[in-house]
Amino acid sequence: MRFLLVFVAALLSTVSVAQTSLSIDAGRGDVPVFVPTDYASNAPAPLIVLLHGYGSNGVQQNEYMRISEMVDRYGFILATPDGTQETAGRNARFWNASDACCNFYATDLDDSAYVLAIINAVKAQYSVDSRRVYLIGHSNGGFMSYKAAHDHSDVIAGIASLAGAEATEALPAPSNPVHVLQIHGTADGTIAYDGGDIQGRVYPGALETVSRWAAYNGCTDQGVVTAMLDLDQSLEGLETTATRFGATCQPGGSVELWTIANGAHIPQISTVFPEKVVEWLLARPKIQNSDGIAVSQN
Repeated sequence: MRFLLVFVAALLSTVSVAQTSLSIDAGRGDVPVFVPTDYASNAPAPLIVLLHGYGSNGVQQNEYMRISEMVDRYGFILATPDGTQETAGRNARFWNASDACCNFYATDLDDSAYVLAIINAVKAQYSVDSRRVYLIGHSNGGFMSYKAAHDHSDVIAGIASLAGAEATEALPAPSNPVHVLQIHGTADGTIAYDGGDIQGRVYPGALETVSRWAAYNGCTDQGVVTAMLDLDQSLEGLETTATRFGATCQPGGSVELWTIANGAHIPQISTVFPEKVVEWLLARPKIQNSDGIAVSQN
């Protein structure tokens, strides 16, 4: 598939980062885990799970997005799992995330449950701040982050999706609000900014995706531009428009769309890209009651 080849080619040009020797097992083998050097079991840390794109893996996705470089600076735990490898076609790794992406051979696979198992496995081994559990996903991983947010809104505080999309059909609102950040380039030739299809399977565009979550979270559907950002170093100036849909959001839920003008499916991310994404997530915790249980706002 075209976007697999493009993705792999781009990753070959990235600079590798040191990998951790720590790992957890959530039922499908070892998952690399990065833990801050000043981690202490009596100080619960936020958790971020990084979900790779189709045809990639956790190591390559981290090399591209450089999220592990933020672990010590911001004090969070990072897990970088692999999806399942196809047994046909290109033998690519994938997540069973939606009708459109990317279970092309109809494998019987519950990846939403696996994402939750990863979260629980990290919690079993480390002290995790249950108010600050997040997903970051690229492309197929972005689709997967939306699926998991729907299914586990009591656990996941927020997601950041780069070039991903919502489900083919709008779903009922999850029982709890979730903070949602969609990042998408207008020149994306793989997952189109305005929506499209993969092998005839339809996915919504970036604006429809965030509009759905604005409705789920009780936010106004009128976006307000809040900032201009430099997220793609191959494009001149402040090419990214940050739009917030947040005038009436329920506590624990917010929605933003960062539109990269002329941005590709695999943008040449700037040095500030990973910190901007991590900062956005960590500033938005889950709302819980005094017993640590997520509070339903619906």
